[in-house]
Amino acid sequence: MTVIGAGVGGLVLALELHRVGIPCRVYESAPELRPLGVGINLLPHATAVLGRLGLEPALAAVGVTTREAVFYNRFGQFIHAEPAGRHAGYDSPQFSIHRGDLQQVLLDAVRERLGEDAVVTDHRCESVDQDGTGAVARFTRTSDGAGLPDVRAEVVVACDGVHSAVRRQFYPDEGEPRYSGVTMWRGTTVAPPFLTGASMARIGWLASGKMVVYPIRDLDDGNQLVNWVAELEAPQRARRDWTREGRLEDFLGVFQDWTFDWLDVPALITGAETVLEYPMVDQDPLPRWTFGRVTLLGDAAHPMVPRGSNGAGQAVLDAHRLAELLAADTDPLQALADYEAERLPRTSAVVLANRTFPPDTIIREVWERTGDRPFDRIEDVIGADEITAISRRYQEIAGYSLDELRAADGPDRTG
Repeated sequence: MTVIGAGVGGLVLALELHRVGIPCRVYESAPELRPLGVGINLLPHATAVLGRLGLEPALAAVGVTTREAVFYNRFGQFIHAEPAGRHAGYDSPQFSIHRGDLQQVLLDAVRERLGEDAVVTDHRCESVDQDGTGAVARFTRTSDGAGLPDVRAEVVVACDGVHSAVRRQFYPDEGEPRYSGVTMWRGTTVAPPFLTGASMARIGWLASGKMVVYPIRDLDDGNQLVNWVAELEAPQRARRDWTREGRLEDFLGVFQDWTFDWLDVPALITGAETVLEYPMVDQDPLPRWTFGRVTLLGDAAHPMVPRGSNGAGQAVLDAHRLAELLAADTDPLQALADYEAERLPRTSAVVLANRTFPPDTIIREVWERTGDRPFDRIEDVIGADEITAISRRYQEIAGYSLDELRAADGPDRTG
């Protein structure tokens, strides 16, 4: 099999294919694989898959095992807290981790298990083709544009992200990504632990400023590397080239007085060495992913706004199910069709839920009901039962409700 892209989805797919005895090779466009990005969260449905691949100890060593998700308004008033991962009764943890650290753990495992030559860099996929017996991926060298030999395999899986050349080949008229109306500024800052030292905090609502803050690495001096995301509603043209250096003057003023007894938001923002700006974008769900012997996976299949800690996790689930189905069916065409039939509806629901009903809907409800003013008692604003219902609804859509994961049995329980 040919896997296009050595991001989270492509590397997990390589490990899953190796687990079920299917040979593969991964082709990555970057001339050199380097740890990049900022923080992400891996929820229990995804860490269950990674745990069965034997990766939990390595992830725990470089990330933070999340204890709780907490919600506050922009005045620093507590709204709600819910336990996370094993603290909530799941069999698997929730990890907050630097994306580069996650990718390095996966890459090390791929090279150890599949061989040093299992990941081939400097190969940009330009197009795919197929016939009755196989599929062909055509590449150019990223560093100089030179042509490279075609690669033929029984199946090609495109894990090449939101810039996917394969998706663009199948959907040439899709157009620019859908801009959500929200711009994000992201950074990482060395800071003292806050709250439990393993808390994921969502603070405020978009119209008047929102922050997402969580630690992603424990440091030897007792501090932590803390990931933060500042979000504001802003007019912005959506574009696929959606990362650039951010400017503090574009957003810091909104958060200037967010100094709480448990967190100093302005100090966190100004303490970052680098700030990146991203328009929050996604794409409408596709009608199909699979075209004969070629299919899409992860962000290439279902790019979603980062509102529910589910982008990387859904790619992990895609990889797990695809490998299981390929191993179970001697006809790869049927396996790819079954993969699409299972995963496309579920991920489409997550894409749409992230737009309209993410976990931070809890804060939106408080913001609307209080008119963006401080409250005296949260119980007078929103009840515990309503908060629980909001949280459970998203968990059910995204496939990580505790009841669902407990009820499922066997290796396919995260499908």
